[in-house]
Amino acid sequence: MPRFLSVTPNSQLLPLPWSTPLADWPENYLVALPRGISRHVVRFIAVGDDVLAAKEVNEDLALHEYRLLHDLNRLHTPAVEPVGVISARQDGRGESLDPILLTKHLEFALPYRSLFTPGVRNETVSRLLDAMVVLLARLHLIGLMWGDVSLSNILFRRDAGEFAAYLVDAETGELHDKLTDGQRRHDLDIARVNIFGDFSDLEAGGLLDESLDPLTMVDTIESRYTELWDELTGVEEFSGSEPSRIEGRVRRLNALGFDVAELDIDTSVNGDTIRIQPKVVDAGHHSRRLLRLTGLDTEENQARRLLNDLDTYRLREGLQGLDEAVVAHRWLTDCFEPVVNSIPPELMGKRDPAQIYHELLDYRWYQSQHERREVPLLEASRGYIRDVLANLPDEARIAMGPGVRTLANPYDPSLGYQDDPTTETLPAVVDPWEAELDAIDLADASRLDISALRRAKGKP
Repeated sequence: MPRFLSVTPNSQLLPLPWSTPLADWPENYLVALPRGISRHVVRFIAVGDDVLAAKEVNEDLALHEYRLLHDLNRLHTPAVEPVGVISARQDGRGESLDPILLTKHLEFALPYRSLFTPGVRNETVSRLLDAMVVLLARLHLIGLMWGDVSLSNILFRRDAGEFAAYLVDAETGELHDKLTDGQRRHDLDIARVNIFGDFSDLEAGGLLDESLDPLTMVDTIESRYTELWDELTGVEEFSGSEPSRIEGRVRRLNALGFDVAELDIDTSVNGDTIRIQPKVVDAGHHSRRLLRLTGLDTEENQARRLLNDLDTYRLREGLQGLDEAVVAHRWLTDCFEPVVNSIPPELMGKRDPAQIYHELLDYRWYQSQHERREVPLLEASRGYIRDVLANLPDEARIAMGPGVRTLANPYDPSLGYQDDPTTETLPAVVDPWEAELDAIDLADASRLDISALRRAKGKP
């Protein structure tokens, strides 16, 4: 009988075929979803109304990753949510099988390969790089050395014109009180090698624009990370007559989506200079404020956009004198909820509600400019549903991506396509140097020939 480790046990897991290797599970248990390339067997499985990611891995790694993901979720870090570990598995012959780590499928999130289609815009690639840089900086701020930074280990969610990145694979991660510069440097070096390989692979497959150079992009990642890290943690020194620069530093961090929980301020003996350094920086400035006001749990840029619309609503309705929480409740019932309720159920899998509202605001602005009038919100909502949302791919569950090629196995996208020459059987590579080695008589070569050595040194 398998052993189940889970904080929230689910009886629906019990009848699943745990005695079968994950690669051989029947299709009726599987869900076809895009995923990145993995060194382990990974499948998406349906458990009631939920979809879980299942990864077959040895017990030490499974338990380590399960506990580390719990720590990351406790620290409100963007990472997948652990569900459990299924160990003590045996097949029908009594042979041991590797444990399975279960995590929740992150809805509306896509691996990078699903976002790189022929003709992808350079701006989209730039936003993906920014999202990855922010994720790496957030992980380093809490003391996590990832140890396996790559695009394959990240999921991306749309975030109001940008992207939010989530950690997927944490089996090599180590959580410390604080990272040294050497540990951060080590993570960046790993990122350079792995991400260069990811982009080179895309380039070879014709999925990367010719103007995008893999080496230039990994250099860009490193420079952007350095700039962000310096802004988040760097020391700033200025004249004692400029105390407003303290507030300016805090505002800049808020604009980047970070709160300053602790600021180290040193003043010289004569008060001529002030030295400041953020000591505790926490991401999620806008999303926390929106959650406090409305109860909506969104990505950071989505929260920023919705808060801007809330401020516009407050000004338009003349509610400046009311408490912010009261205004937020009225905005929620007058604007956000009517829009979400107008979306047909069959289209709700296209985008998450906050992303729909953001895209609707863009659509409404363009329509208002085109028609030279202010288009009402619900009227714009009907147009957005008809013209935009209905034509978008479903990103909540089945989102294998557009294209005419057929996957060799829809439940294992890493196997490639049926018409992909890289998935065909290729002739063995013959290396002449290795062929010569095969012809060597190892028994004869292992003997020490004293006579040959003497002749080589010119001795009789």
